[in-house]
Amino acid sequence: MGQQIALGGDLERRDLVSEAVFRPVRTGNAFEETVERLLHAIKLGLVAHGDSLPPERELATRLGVSRVTLREAIRALQQAGYVESRRGRYGGTFVTYQPAEPGQGDLRRIAADLGEDIDDALRYRQVLEPGACALTAARALTGEQRHYLQARLDDVARADSAGYRLMDSRFHLAIAEMAGSPSLYVSIESTRLRLNDLLNAIPLLQPNIEHSERQHRAILTAILTGDAEAAYREMEQHVTGTASLLRGFLG
Repeated sequence: MGQQIALGGDLERRDLVSEAVFRPVRTGNAFEETVERLLHAIKLGLVAHGDSLPPERELATRLGVSRVTLREAIRALQQAGYVESRRGRYGGTFVTYQPAEPGQGDLRRIAADLGEDIDDALRYRQVLEPGACALTAARALTGEQRHYLQARLDDVARADSAGYRLMDSRFHLAIAEMAGSPSLYVSIESTRLRLNDLLNAIPLLQPNIEHSERQHRAILTAILTGDAEAAYREMEQHVTGTASLLRGFLG
């Protein structure tokens, strides 16, 4: 049974639903932007395969759209194969989307679609994420927030090959969320979306996974000890290594 996510409450209850992703729609294109918000949450793994979206009333309020608009957006995603609606006591809207297994995507085709956008996204990420990491380390995190970050790292360590990239995304986005800057979070989320299909097309290499796990632990240690300089340095090394690996596969 998928997990029913509730908005509000403690961080553990909302760990799959980022407030930044489900921020209010602000343009005149309410339907299109609502679809975009929902797809971001699904593709970034913030609401994973088998989990449910928040209840309709709460989600419409969070997005600042009518329930009619929300239903139309959900219907469009259902027709596209991203979600399904279930009735009954344990009903709701459940995510059916699953990304391709790592290494199974068409790396060359995806790279061709992105074109020069790849290098721009990689460079932008190398600026954004170390800065967000340093900001998070410099903040006086609550015990709840510290536990939240540790839980996201534990998710990465437990993930199987099919779920590794999504859990990795959630860890990085959790750090960005704790930085306390919604604008920064949105920029990091957007950059991650630009790169996720490419990253998922790369095979999971065990030495790289082990190295990434060591770097993840070092990043979290720096954050939890309040060492902003170390947090910046560790994240910079981590995202630089990922960029090098991606460029290597692209030749």
